[in-house]
Amino acid sequence: MNIVLWVLQSLLAAHTAIGAVWKFSNSEQTVPSLSAIPHAVWLGMSVVELLCAVALVLPALYKPMGFAVPIAAAIIAAEMLLFCVLHIFSGDPNYGPMIYWLVVAAICAFIAYGRLVLKPL
Repeated sequence: MNIVLWVLQSLLAAHTAIGAVWKFSNSEQTVPSLSAIPHAVWLGMSVVELLCAVALVLPALYKPMGFAVPIAAAIIAAEMLLFCVLHIFSGDPNYGPMIYWLVVAAICAFIAYGRLVLKPL
């Protein structure tokens, strides 16, 4: 289980870092349902995502930071759920992005549960 969690953490960290860089180079207007997010908040979310990406892999180098993994995963899951709520309220009939965000949130929830209950660091 430890190996599965480390693989998922690494993949989620890469995914989150790429998403943060994408947010720096693209406006929130790129995804119409997320246009309600102010630009400053959009850029702030990028910084939080980069910190979460680091927190997901930092325990590999410094074991005492193991407590940060479930916190980072929960923050990313909360962000994905926020995107889903904004998408629903935008009235956009295309649910493709929402399905993607829900899958990412589920993976985050599994990592958080795994690191809190199944195989804590």
